[in-house]
Amino acid sequence: MKLGIVGLPNVGKSTLFNSLTKAGAESANYPFCTIDPNVGVVPVPDVRLDKLTAMYNSEKTTPAVIEFVDIAGLVKGASKGEGLGNQFLSNIREVDAIVHVVRCFDDPNVIHVDGCIDPLRDIETINLELIFSDIEILERRIAKQSKGAFNNKDLAKEVELLKAIKAHLEDGKLARSFEPDDDDAREFINTLNLLTWKPVIFAANVAEDDLADDGADNQYVQSVRGFADENNCEVFVICAEIEQEIAELDDDEKKMFLDDLGLTESGLEKLIAASYRILGLMSYLTAGPQESRAWTIKVGTKAPQAAGKIHSDFERGFIRAEVVNYDDLMACGSMNAAKEKGLVRSEGKEYVMRDGDVVLFRFNV
Repeated sequence: MKLGIVGLPNVGKSTLFNSLTKAGAESANYPFCTIDPNVGVVPVPDVRLDKLTAMYNSEKTTPAVIEFVDIAGLVKGASKGEGLGNQFLSNIREVDAIVHVVRCFDDPNVIHVDGCIDPLRDIETINLELIFSDIEILERRIAKQSKGAFNNKDLAKEVELLKAIKAHLEDGKLARSFEPDDDDAREFINTLNLLTWKPVIFAANVAEDDLADDGADNQYVQSVRGFADENNCEVFVICAEIEQEIAELDDDEKKMFLDDLGLTESGLEKLIAASYRILGLMSYLTAGPQESRAWTIKVGTKAPQAAGKIHSDFERGFIRAEVVNYDDLMACGSMNAAKEKGLVRSEGKEYVMRDGDVVLFRFNV
């Protein structure tokens, strides 16, 4: 899973990136301190994996991972070359979803690029720059495809769809709100890598005092939540500065620190949960003496395709999947005990995987 982090300058974007990835990107109280896109790969915390490793005494533990891409802060007019222009937007065209950091705290010592705090204005500013960038992509594609569309019905249909999306964007609407006529059109739009077609998760960056009640009394957060509800987006509340402090702690210290703040999970855990929800993802697990590992798949994936995540031979020669629910396995204490109780099932090609399935795939090629 790959997530792109966007936002205006000085909203806490690079501070958040640093805390999530411990990558040490430069963070300063002035615009454009992030000149090159920063990339960090983060393991997905999963307590189930730790317990499976202990149960099997696995030599290796391999969690699922998320890749974060942080780009320079965008400003109004970026698509026309203001600030650093939109030169970095190409770096997030390949991401699965966009994490949009929105400032929801007052602090006279941290300059806001527009002079005052207004999350909805900030969201609109970023959305417009993403729209302008997408229009530019569509214009180039239309110009290229139009040349062959006169005597090619498929190309003509493609150009017609591209023009319809472009008109939609020119009305100030995001591509996500465009309704394709059929699944083929939807699949085609997926290939365009439009920024405004991608799912969005808003990171409402608050002061420490607003963390414990999840921003319930913060009017800025409420306005972001209202916008997200209307636009089918996810929201999570975070304090980027606190996250940076948490990033320096080991697991035991982290738990104590979160307890002191009245929190049950870190911002990274909130973000991962939101990412999995908005992208329709889940994890299944494999375990043994050599390795315990988490595999990320789409909700609704069938057993052979899940096996294919491990190796294409597993899918090609799929025979069956031996499956046990993680909680059942833990309650029994071992795979043999789970088998004796009849909790290990033999599933075929039509089995739809469930989150937390612990699986052994049988295959033959």
